[in-house]
Amino acid sequence: MLLRQLEYLVALARERHFARAAAACYVSQPSLSAGIRRLEHELNVSIVRRGRRYEGLTPEGELVLAWAHRILAERDALHQELSELRGGLTGTLRLGVVPTALPAASLLTTPFCESHPRARVSVDSLSSAEITQRLGEFELDAAMTYLDDESLRGARRFPLYEERYVLLTPADGPMATASTARWSQAASLPLCLLGSRMRNRRIMDECFAADGAVAAPAIESDSVAGLYAHLPGGRWSSVISHAWLHMFGVPDGMRVVPLEGPARGPRVGLVTGPDNPPSVLAGALLRVARQAGVREALDELLKTHLDIGRGDGS
Repeated sequence: MLLRQLEYLVALARERHFARAAAACYVSQPSLSAGIRRLEHELNVSIVRRGRRYEGLTPEGELVLAWAHRILAERDALHQELSELRGGLTGTLRLGVVPTALPAASLLTTPFCESHPRARVSVDSLSSAEITQRLGEFELDAAMTYLDDESLRGARRFPLYEERYVLLTPADGPMATASTARWSQAASLPLCLLGSRMRNRRIMDECFAADGAVAAPAIESDSVAGLYAHLPGGRWSSVISHAWLHMFGVPDGMRVVPLEGPARGPRVGLVTGPDNPPSVLAGALLRVARQAGVREALDELLKTHLDIGRGDGS
């Protein structure tokens, strides 16, 4: 059994198309097909459901795929450990991040690169479901996501921060001078929010409901950047996580007002897969996370913006 044959199988399962899988592996389609047939012959099982096009894997193929992910991950871990022994961690840290945590990801990736200058980082913006799947298939070393996700069974969790929600509102608006605002008050403003398919928006809707309100935004976006693009101009307000201030700050002509109410924000943290111990790269990122002080950095940033809004920070 060749590792290359396992790579072909993983690519085929991911791409669900022989030609695309071959292109991803930089081989011809006949070479990829022949490699998988040799794997089937050696294991004496049928792996791929064959028809006029790719139709999926057999039950035996699904089992072989799970082992292929594991074996290739162990191969990568061996290379990483050897590189560390030779004087410095190399390889690519594969980090999945839920979209609403992306603005804070650099608080981990920058010190990681400073500590391991020979290593690289690949950051993918993924949904919670995609993170769970790719961790289980050893296609990610770690992820920044919500720690209350029940699908993360067996995963290791390291808390980074608790989302704190604030109101971004025009400086000449009715809530601009308030020291705090309730969710029900925010719901009465012309709002621009993330779309309802986003996990963060569903969490916010629970917070609105806990204060007896329903948000009816005039504008919805599927990204934090798209939401921020609508805020300058003084018409719209928005509810944001304080972590977004790290990347986007406060648009000109707007103020930050803390939200208070019966609901608390969820915890965001670093998650690694069920492998024991975690990969060398994931372990290195965890060590960085323990020293990075992400929670403290975000809380201090929020305090700075609140002071500026009150006229205390200029």
